[in-house]
Order: sequence, then structure tokens, then C-alpha cells
Amino acid sequence: MAKKNKTLKDILDLILYENPSTQDEIASRLGISRRYVTQLIQPLIKDGTIKRAYVIDMKSYEEVAESLGEYVGPKDDSGNVLINDMLYNMSKHVHSQLEMSFDAILESDDDKANKALEMDYTTNNMVEKIRTSVETIASINYHSEFSKSLLYNEVAYDLERIGDYCAHIAKFAINDIYEVNESILKKLKKMYKTAQKMLRLSMRAFLDARTELKDDIMELEESIHILQSKAINLIATQMAESSFDEKERSNYFIYLFRVIKAFERIGDISVEIMDVAIEFHDNIPRPTTPRTFRLN
Repeated sequence: MAKKNKTLKDILDLILYENPSTQDEIASRLGISRRYVTQLIQPLIKDGTIKRAYVIDMKSYEEVAESLGEYVGPKDDSGNVLINDMLYNMSKHVHSQLEMSFDAILESDDDKANKALEMDYTTNNMVEKIRTSVETIASINYHSEFSKSLLYNEVAYDLERIGDYCAHIAKFAINDIYEVNESILKKLKKMYKTAQKMLRLSMRAFLDARTELKDDIMELEESIHILQSKAINLIATQMAESSFDEKERSNYFIYLFRVIKAFERIGDISVEIMDVAIEFHDNIPRPTTPRTFRLN
């Protein structure tokens, strides 16, 4: 394969699997100039092979890749595997976003908080790429179950929602002007670790068909709700002992409640991802009754 063609193939694969946001990022990842990236992909942007925020049309991708020679389909020619890879990368990114957000609180670091907020833009971009790829694969794979393909979009949307709650956590670090009480902080640390584990297990269930992890997820959900209740009680006690003469003090408690709610919602969304995994792999439809109204 000619060097130019190999570089173009590397660019296409990078866009497919690594979700770069800009041409500068593509150039940096591959160690080439931005001008060379523009030169190679401009014709593909014009003919629609690469569209929107660097999303590849799968039909055109195969045609272009074959013309470059030594074509190997996207990871064993399975559209599902491609989407799995994209969801895996998105879940890693959201996990890092959650970690960055909470580290910002622990270290009172505005830079980390702002970086976590910036990461949310990438999270949103990943959702769009997955949605577009699912639509393309469903349109060219007549043997696929359309209803199952849509479940990929649901998981991506759930990850985006978790990213939004990470932003609530990061905003607390930016707006907070008071040191968090040590006893409350201990509860937040436990909620954070529990939410992290729930997210990790739910994505394993979906990506690796590990639906037997359902019981573990439900135990963790119960734990996070207990921690939430204890944290709220501690805050209520602190509020009773505090003066609300200052507006900043009142806002502090409002934002602190949002952090607690964010961890609780991340746990709930992880359970929703588990429900999607069971429907996807075990063909067991999810309950139609809202989770808040179900019996334990």
C-alpha cells in the first residue's frame, strides 16, 4: 500500500475508533501536519464519506478502504462490534469524566472542574457519532433486528446523561467557597466509589453479555440509596446549626444536595443500562412501570 493511502486509511480508522474532535487532534495522534490531514480528507468531506463532526458513512468507508488496497473490514466485519467499540470508548471517557469531576472537589481544583466540563462536549459528540453509525449500519444490514439496534442508542444516551450529572459535580467544585464537612465528605467518597462500580458493571453487562451481574448491581443500588439518606441527614444537621444570613451559604447547601443527587442518579442510570443489557442479550423486555413505583 502506498504511503499516502496508508496514511489516509490510518485517518479513517482513527475517526472510526478514537472519536477525534478536530483535524488538529487527528494530526497530533498520527504525527503528521494538520495541512496534510486536510489535504487527504477534504475530497471525502466533499463527497459525504466523512460528515458532520468527523462521522464516517459506512458504505462509503468500505468503498474507499477497498480502493486503498489491503482492505480489512472494521474489526471482523461486524457492525455490532464497531458500535461496541464506540460504546466502550465512550464509557471509558465518561468514567474519566466522573473521576475528574470528583477529584476537583477533593482537591478544590477549579482547573480540573473546568476540564471535566470540557470533557462533556466530547461525551455529547460521541453520542451523535454512535447514533449516526447505528442508523447507517441498520440501513445497510438487512438481517439486523432494528429494535435491538436502537438499544445501542439508548445506552449511549444513558452515558450522556451520566456525563450531565458529572457536570453537576464539577460545578460544585467551581461554585463552592466552603470546605465540605469531613463526615459528609466520607459519605460522598463512598457514593462516588459505588457509582463508579455500578457504571463499570452495567457496561460489562451490556458489552460482554454479563447479565448475571444484575444481582451485584441491585445490591450496590441499595447501598447508594442508604448512603444518600445518611448524607442528607448529615447536611440537614449542618443546616440546622448554620446561619443563612449569607446567600453564599444557602447556595452551598443547594449545590451540595445536587452532588448527592448526581451520584444517586448515576446509580439509577446504571441500573437502567443493566435492564437494557438484559433485554438485548436475554430478550427479556424491560418493565413498563417506572422504577420509582416498582416494589422491591
